Amino acid sequence: MLLILGLGGAIISTVLIAIYTSIGVNMNQYGWLGSIAILIFLFVWYRNKLQFSGWYTGNGREKLPKKVSQALILC
Repeated sequence: MLLILGLGGAIISTVLIAIYTSIGVNMNQYGWLGSIAILIFLFVWYRNKLQFSGWYTGNGREKLPKKVSQALILC
């Protein structure tokens, strides 16, 4: 999970920064908000989808409640 959050977040953040820079948006002051949003999105995606496609079959494998998923994505 940490690998997905770390690598996925870094790659998507780099792409997002490149897109915003190319259209002339200055991300110096609030660029970290985009990175946090990406990490939250990846966390929700992992908990609701990716953890069921792997090899781990132990306890604690359950989806986030629908309201929690919606609240995190809206944030």
